[in-house]
Amino acid sequence: MSQASVQTVHIARRQYNKWVATESIEDYALRYSPASFRKWSPAVIGTTMIGTNSALSYEAIGALLLLDYGYSNAIWAMVFAAIVIFAVGLPICHYSAKHSIDMDLLTRAAGFGYVGSTFTSLIYASFTFIFLALETAIMAQAVKLCFGIPLWLGYILCSVVVIPIVFYGVTAINRFHRWTQLIWLVLLIVPFYYVFTRQPDALQMLMNVEGEVSKSKGFDWLHFGVAAGISFSLIAQIGEQVDYLRFMPERTAKNRWSWWVNMLTGGPGWVGIAFIKQLGGALLAAVAVVAGLAIADAKEPIQIFNHAFQFAVSNPSTALFISAMLVIVSELKVNVTNAYAGSLAWSNFFSRLTHSHPGRVVWLIFNCAIALMLMEMDLFEAMNSVLGMYSNIAVAWICAVVADLTINKPFGLSPPIVEFKRAHLYNVNPVGVLSMVMASIVSSIAFSGVLGEYAQAYSWLIAAGLSFLLSPLIAFLTKGRYYIAREGHFPANSPTLETCSVCNQDYAQADSAHCPYHNNTICSLCCTLESNCHDSCKPALKHPLEHYRDAVGKVLNTLWPRPVTRQITRRVANFGLIWLVMLTLVALALWITVPAAAKAFAPEIVLQLNTHVQRAFLAIAVLASVTTWWIVLVEP
Repeated sequence: MSQASVQTVHIARRQYNKWVATESIEDYALRYSPASFRKWSPAVIGTTMIGTNSALSYEAIGALLLLDYGYSNAIWAMVFAAIVIFAVGLPICHYSAKHSIDMDLLTRAAGFGYVGSTFTSLIYASFTFIFLALETAIMAQAVKLCFGIPLWLGYILCSVVVIPIVFYGVTAINRFHRWTQLIWLVLLIVPFYYVFTRQPDALQMLMNVEGEVSKSKGFDWLHFGVAAGISFSLIAQIGEQVDYLRFMPERTAKNRWSWWVNMLTGGPGWVGIAFIKQLGGALLAAVAVVAGLAIADAKEPIQIFNHAFQFAVSNPSTALFISAMLVIVSELKVNVTNAYAGSLAWSNFFSRLTHSHPGRVVWLIFNCAIALMLMEMDLFEAMNSVLGMYSNIAVAWICAVVADLTINKPFGLSPPIVEFKRAHLYNVNPVGVLSMVMASIVSSIAFSGVLGEYAQAYSWLIAAGLSFLLSPLIAFLTKGRYYIAREGHFPANSPTLETCSVCNQDYAQADSAHCPYHNNTICSLCCTLESNCHDSCKPALKHPLEHYRDAVGKVLNTLWPRPVTRQITRRVANFGLIWLVMLTLVALALWITVPAAAKAFAPEIVLQLNTHVQRAFLAIAVLASVTTWWIVLVEP
């Protein structure tokens, strides 16, 4: 590139990027975490990661599985899910701690590409605001029972209270977890101590519970699959652990044992604590139901802990107050993580769509606002109906990443390096994207019940199996050519700092690249926000839509006796794509109404409603066909 073509950065943009680079607030939201920022000990990071296990949704899930599917199905589902999630989480956590990158950057490097990981950022962001809403609702219920604050106001208060803590990032979150860890542990352990001492046959009560759905306390494969699927909805929690693991210090001979212990316990080991808490929730629910608590109430954490604390204190008001304190402390500890992780996920998502980044704090408030909206609109019925499908997509994503790390890289199907910078990546890598999309589609079809009740119950297993099968297969077929667009300009793992020519800040070489557009060094964030270069530093690739149209053209020319013109091929291809998207959205919108109707109406009415829904889909499909063809014909 000639000297005359070197770009000059406008001063307003230089100031904007400096503001975003205030890392005491920003926490390297879109970039590699340098050693200069990772000053905490492994024990401090480990304590912070363990704090995410304060979520009372674990107890709620344990109670739900026990009361719906019986003792044997619930226990084996919890055990199986915990073992698999640990095995899946181990390579992800190790790579993150070793290379100091978050889940989004790791996904880019593990077969998805720069833009391809945008889809997974949206999946991850959805996980954070769904569970932020769920945990906040649990806290608001406790506040209502103890202090009489109406739910609508409790939702607002409990959503807003985490913002000041998360505003200053992991520095403030570390302090918060240190201050609350002992209080939380004492409040959590005390009720179980008194339940076991005052109710010696508590374990027998647990083992005798029959499920409302399974009608048995014994084991059967169908209900085990359903219960395991519910437990697997927590698999995206790995991403939240990784958001803290990236701040682990360099592993040295001096801190080696501490590094490994804290990486294992706080990383994939979170699921061990989650399993114990699920089991604890099931135990408290069993004791409460035997004592006369309604089954619906026994699925609420505040209710079962309130009943348990009454073994410790005789005054019901005091027991309720202590229970509320446990719920508030627990939910604050987990919600700072949900809100923090959401701010990172939304930052990654919108930075690639808009080539702008107003700062992590903006997306923190945005994430809390979405969770608040879900609670205030009372959309939990709809959320529950889509949570199963969401878990299939999350499993497909996580397993595609793990397949790349544990199969493709060791066997040479993908490069051994972990490259996350836009400057060196193709926008879309079919290895991860196609694996996740195909596994998600097939498992979602299975989850809908079309393939039978066992396929529906084990849709999560279909998602995992297809991801592990397709990722190495596609990597083999593509010969790994879509991982690295161009080689790096700087040596790997070099401690040398480089000055970004756009924002004028110093960054590690691992976070920098040479930019032909600016003819100088650029940091990964400024590279992300650059909208004028049009990826001129990388070789041009045919757009995925062009590959799709070429495939459609081959099919048409095979079926049709005469050669088909390019214009006809384009129109047929566009029609098929737009029509498929429209029908998918309509099908999802109609499908969401079915579970809610099943709870609200009698079975015969639900049967009639299902018939009407199917007819409505067919009618809308005809209308969508006409609309799609009109769109295609008026296209220039």
